[in-house]
Amino acid sequence: MERNLRSLASVCKLPTYLMCLFLIAVLCLHTAEFASTEPLDPDLVIYFDYEEFKGDTVIEKSGRGYDGEINGKVTQSDDGKFGKAAEFASTSFLDLDGVNIADDDIPTEGMSVVAWINVENVTDMAIFNARAGDGTWLVHPEARGDGNYRWLNRGPNPNRTIFDIRAGNNKAKEWIHYAGTYSRADAKAVLYINGKNVGEEAARLDTPIAGDWDQGARVGYNIDNNRPFAGLMDDLNVWKRGLTEEEVNMIMNDGVEAFLAVEARGKLATTWGKLKASK
Repeated sequence: MERNLRSLASVCKLPTYLMCLFLIAVLCLHTAEFASTEPLDPDLVIYFDYEEFKGDTVIEKSGRGYDGEINGKVTQSDDGKFGKAAEFASTSFLDLDGVNIADDDIPTEGMSVVAWINVENVTDMAIFNARAGDGTWLVHPEARGDGNYRWLNRGPNPNRTIFDIRAGNNKAKEWIHYAGTYSRADAKAVLYINGKNVGEEAARLDTPIAGDWDQGARVGYNIDNNRPFAGLMDDLNVWKRGLTEEEVNMIMNDGVEAFLAVEARGKLATTWGKLKASK
């Protein structure tokens, strides 16, 4: 702290906009020291990079603390797309205790589910699943046994399907990047495989996505113990907004944390521009 104060004194003659940027930087450094559990991004709800296993738990990295409880056999593999990955034995999953997900963290106005997957065979496999208290299966990001991939959201009350995309070419024993995105404001859902738009659909209904996960949320297995994921999974991230094609590709190529760093630099550049304009 003393070093920072001396630095502050040494730059006190800087122009106003430079002084403001300096103060912002100092504040960010000290905020990081005392608030390391702050969310990485306001829209990033769940993030498993699978780099940290602790006993029967996989540590969740969004900053929200939604660690996954291992059920069955989910082990850490050195063969990840970025560093390590999780290897799921069939019928094994991570339990996210959906009823205790904060209301503000439930995606309702948009949703994106993104992950690298390397499945053992071509059959129905759930990447992530959540079910509302009224029985609504609100999301289905899947590799399918009929040879394609699936991306679906539903609104509250059972069977109110907002969109249901089935597209792409499901392949086993190779890394595939899956990204399903949806924005209610744009009334559009898109499924990207390996960064390419393989299917899109206009929203069938103008309704929010079902607003709770009270019957559960899991990685790798449906709530009713169907569609077990078997194989490797890396960099699973769930957002409460629809990512753009550019954002999907940045995450696919560089990973979530690199994407967030670029995003942060963009926000800083915008702030810089506003400060210079007001000088």
